[in-house]
Amino acid sequence: QVQLVESGGGLVQAGGSLRLSCAPSRKLFNINAMGWYRQRPGKQRELVATITSADSTDYADSVKGRFTISRDNDKNTMYLQMTSLKIEDTAVYYCNINTWLKSYWGQGTQVTVSS
Repeated sequence: QVQLVESGGGLVQAGGSLRLSCAPSRKLFNINAMGWYRQRPGKQRELVATITSADSTDYADSVKGRFTISRDNDKNTMYLQMTSLKIEDTAVYYCNINTWLKSYWGQGTQVTVSS
């Protein structure tokens, strides 16, 4: 059973930066798209950013210009560089990888932005 392992979450002050990482427990093939989602307190899970197999990226309006999604194909790893963090970015962040056959989710990593 493949698991997605996330890391990089934590506590940061507003205006600060964090980088999240997501890697599968074994190499995945035939990846269609990868993405980051988040669930803020009392809210539904929402899309943050996606990157396709062609390296096309898309972002939620709330994070455009502040967050950058990227991936390392050799390491089969995905990243989310978060800058100029705001208190409203506080959430549990989940990574997602979609292959031709299956969709995988990480266990979530907490990001807390303090004032």
